[in-house]
Amino acid sequence: MFDMTETTKLAGMALALLLAGCAVGPDYRKPEASVPAAWHSAMKGGLKSVSPEAAQLAQWWNGLDDPQLSRLIEQATANNLDLKLAQARLREARARRGVSAADRFPTLNAAAGANRSRSSEEMGFGGGNVNETWSAQFDASWELDVFGGKRRALEAATANLEASQEDLRDVQVSLLAEVALNYVEVRAYQARLAIALSNLASQRETWQIARWRYEAGLTTQLDEDQARLNLEQTRAQLPVLQTGLEQSKNRLAVLLGRKAGELAELETTTAIPQTPTEVAVGIPADTLRNRPDLRRAERQLAAATAQVGAATAALYPNFSLSGTLGLQALSSTNLLQASARMFSVAANAGWVLFDAGRIRQNIEVQNALQEQALIRYESAVLGALRDVENALVAYAEELNRRAALKDAVQSAQSAAGLAASQYAAGLIDFLTVLDTQRSLLSLQDQLSLSEAAVTSNLARLFKALGGGWSIESSGEKS
Repeated sequence: MFDMTETTKLAGMALALLLAGCAVGPDYRKPEASVPAAWHSAMKGGLKSVSPEAAQLAQWWNGLDDPQLSRLIEQATANNLDLKLAQARLREARARRGVSAADRFPTLNAAAGANRSRSSEEMGFGGGNVNETWSAQFDASWELDVFGGKRRALEAATANLEASQEDLRDVQVSLLAEVALNYVEVRAYQARLAIALSNLASQRETWQIARWRYEAGLTTQLDEDQARLNLEQTRAQLPVLQTGLEQSKNRLAVLLGRKAGELAELETTTAIPQTPTEVAVGIPADTLRNRPDLRRAERQLAAATAQVGAATAALYPNFSLSGTLGLQALSSTNLLQASARMFSVAANAGWVLFDAGRIRQNIEVQNALQEQALIRYESAVLGALRDVENALVAYAEELNRRAALKDAVQSAQSAAGLAASQYAAGLIDFLTVLDTQRSLLSLQDQLSLSEAAVTSNLARLFKALGGGWSIESSGEKS
């Protein structure tokens, strides 16, 4: 039987060292971000400073009540290549954490061997003999984490894994907003094309009237030429609008993981999605809680802090245990005999006495990286607050602009109709007709752009709030 006294002693020593050990380096504490209690921008235009429900934040596009947009977003989340890349990075980070976790445990190897040799007869005594050696053994080794270097490395890997999870969420938040923005742009170009074509038909009728009046001797050729000029100027806008429409559809197709030109479902023109009458935006603290980019920056700071400890552990001695347990014999028939049993145990310690300051400089590197991570986090907080404030004011003010443009379009439509009928009756000159038609086309085009801007600004607002996921919908604790 084996005498395990020495093994027991060494195991006890290792356990005592581990229990007494501590993790060197700074312990991480989440920084307290200074944020205002409320948004600076006024809550108007249906904006509410109440926290949105989890579903409202995670699936904010449902508030636009556009089934086609919802279907496109489903396709994007399933097929977008940037999202798949972020998922692959997450799997990489998870595997790297597994490697760090495994470093804290012993390694165990198995080996077996057989050797047969014959020495030369010219070697004198024993020459010409045939010798055999048979062996089977287990080898174990364990580097004890007395000063917590491996624990700190595992902390860093865990934080990096969590940062990768937040990176995936951030890609998703940006993707969903980009799909909505490009979809709204497609609908806006379609609306502007429809307006231009409608005005083109109206201007063609005006040109016909001007030509008839000229042929009847009621006016000069100048009226006909000006009418034709107005008509062709409007016609010249069509290729520009058509180009913008196709480019928007191509950008949207790529976001969906599809080839350019593969969005036949958008050939039918529908209205620009309308925003809900009320929008819950929460308070600044909610933004810090929900935005994945801020959560990622905070986890990266945690990882950088842990790396300081991992580097600091190199200043201290390292301890390891190793052992072998097996069988060894000069013939296969004796290999399983009790007399063939063998073992060895060893305890080792090492300490770097001189390295020209390499370890301390590496610690300084990690301290600098930690400081950079903290600065990036603080900068990200300021940027997030700025994004929301900008989105709030842009959304509310564009609502005001849209309301004014709606009134202006109604007046322009009335003026254009009156001008056309009065010109046909010979009561006004043609310049008045041209002015009213140009004003109507311009205002209708601006109104379409404003309709799109309102919806786009809402998408940007939800992106700034971290919409597209929520802590509650993910099952994560706050």
